[in-house]
Amino acid sequence: MSDEEHHFESKADAGASKTYPQQAGTIRKNGYIVIKGRPCKVVEVSTSKTGKHGHAKCHFVAIDIFNGKKLEDIVPSSHNCDVPHVNRTDYQLIDISEDGFVSLLTENGNTKDDLRLPSDDNLLSQIKDGFAEGKDLVVSVMSAMGEEQICALKDIGPK
Repeated sequence: MSDEEHHFESKADAGASKTYPQQAGTIRKNGYIVIKGRPCKVVEVSTSKTGKHGHAKCHFVAIDIFNGKKLEDIVPSSHNCDVPHVNRTDYQLIDISEDGFVSLLTENGNTKDDLRLPSDDNLLSQIKDGFAEGKDLVVSVMSAMGEEQICALKDIGPK
C-alpha cells in the first residue's frame, strides 16, 4: 500500500446514470426511450418480422419530452435501448422574475431559482395569469438526463 493520498475530482451527482438499458422489444407505447441523445415519450411502436437471417426490428415513433419534436428510430428487438430516468416533482410557485425565470419552493423549504418559464404558450399564459391573480400555484417539473422543464400546472386555491 502506498502512503500517497488520492484526490478525486468531485462531481455534483452521485455517479448515477442518466439512462438505463432496456431490451427494445419490451418498450411499449407511453414508455420512454432515448433517440438521438434526447429523452422521448413513445407514441407508436411497430415490430417487423424477422427476415431469413435477421432480427425482428422495432420501429419507434416518439416525441421529445422537452421540445415536442417528433423523432423516429429503428432498433433490432433483441438489442438494448437507452431509457431515460424521468422524474416529476411538484413545487410551489413563489415568484416570476422579469428575465423569464421562476422562483419555486421545494419540499424542504429551500428555493429553486434555476428554471425558466415554459416555452408552451398555453401553459405560459396560465402560469402568468394565475400568478397575477394571486392564486396559489403548484407547477410540475419534469426532469430527465440533466434537463428540467415545467410541464404542468395545478391551482390549489387562493392565497
